[in-house]
Amino acid sequence: MSTNKITGYLPDENPPILKLLLFAIQQIVVMFPATVLVALLTGFHVSTTIFASGFATLCFILVTGRKIPLYYGSSFSYIAAIVSITGVRQFGTYAPDGAIAAAQIGIMLSGLISIAVGLLIKRVPMEKIEKVLPPTVTGSIAIVIGLSLAGTALTGATNIQVPVNQVSLAHDWGWIITIVTLVSTILFSVYLKKGFLSQLPILLGLLTGYIFALVVGAITDIPFVNFQPAGIDTSKVFTLPHFTFPWQATPALIGPAILAIMPIAIATIPESTAHLFQLDIYVNDLAKQKNPSKLYKIADKLGLNLIGDGLGDIVSGFIGGPAGTNYGENISTMSITKNFSIRVLMTAAVITMLISFLTPLTVAVYSIPNAVIAGLSIYLFGVIGAQGISIMISKNVDMFNAKNLAVIAVILIFGIGGSFAFEGGMIPFWGTQLPAIATAAILGILFNLLLSINIKKKPKSNKTQDTATEVETEVESSEE
Repeated sequence: MSTNKITGYLPDENPPILKLLLFAIQQIVVMFPATVLVALLTGFHVSTTIFASGFATLCFILVTGRKIPLYYGSSFSYIAAIVSITGVRQFGTYAPDGAIAAAQIGIMLSGLISIAVGLLIKRVPMEKIEKVLPPTVTGSIAIVIGLSLAGTALTGATNIQVPVNQVSLAHDWGWIITIVTLVSTILFSVYLKKGFLSQLPILLGLLTGYIFALVVGAITDIPFVNFQPAGIDTSKVFTLPHFTFPWQATPALIGPAILAIMPIAIATIPESTAHLFQLDIYVNDLAKQKNPSKLYKIADKLGLNLIGDGLGDIVSGFIGGPAGTNYGENISTMSITKNFSIRVLMTAAVITMLISFLTPLTVAVYSIPNAVIAGLSIYLFGVIGAQGISIMISKNVDMFNAKNLAVIAVILIFGIGGSFAFEGGMIPFWGTQLPAIATAAILGILFNLLLSINIKKKPKSNKTQDTATEVETEVESSEE
């Protein structure tokens, strides 16, 4: 008797060693570009940021009891606040150690806020949490996160440094490489339905784009694949990350860093909640296929998730890494490949830490062309947005309800409009700048609470009476 084997790994399942390594590399590939980009934009050291990402992920997984399969990477929500302290204006330049250390203090204190909120939420029933963070808020935030990254995905297609006389040709071929990567990744995802390779569509798409970029580079003499990345001494095999510590902070910057960075933790909670709800949906969908009697109550672990997030910020901030969050790109990859194994993420974290020390590994990752990353990002960022829709569908959100429409509309326009209308996604307001996604989340929560005031629910007695009336009607109809 033959049975259809369901491909995929649940959080407590472990792939064999070879598969484990390949799955882990796939997770690293999708988190690497955004995590490194935050370091380049804020003046933090790239090697330290990479190490902090892996280390914080391990701490997150351990403190959450290996129950929540999430990967910790650098958060975009903190960029403007951190830059206001580091003073970096030129892409890829390093900030002074004293400025980075001052920002670290703000980051660590923001972690304490996440932990405090997490401890509070652990004492609150899920029903009350969903009144503050209903699917109209968390689903909309997930959509905003995905779509706000659309510009980043598309601009990567033409992001290559070449002489002026090669710019036009490089851009044209960059688009072709992006499209080849995107199409191949989608084809692998859709048509590889069974077996080991069906769980590697992102890695296979990357390899296809990478090889195609090598061929195009050989024909056109355009260095799409670069094995001599700027700022990395390729003559060294082993390099220690540039760690900085809070006690190195410039005293005059400590107060401003705390005021600028610490409060952002509150604004990132809806984002983290949306990620957790996405994960809950996809993990339990696979669980139903493999073992209908087994349920993973991931959404109920929101408090634990925030505690893990806060710990991640503290350990990352202590050694000189940016503030972070659980990554939507990794969740997208897990949902596409149906691979939610905790051990895969732990392996990815360890390999990421090794990359920060070993120059050849760092160079190998940096050699991936931006055009290839763009092709993967178009797919992954779109999936993040689609997961927001799935949250609202799974929770049966009434899209004809005026209150729901109002909350969703406010979040989408402030989140997406603010991300694209203003530089760096920072909305100017009364002499200050507000992060678009965080602002959208807070406004969505406030509108949801305000519009919930004085909404009368149908009395329980009426429902009983209506039910009795329906039963009497059915009896009369049967008698007739």
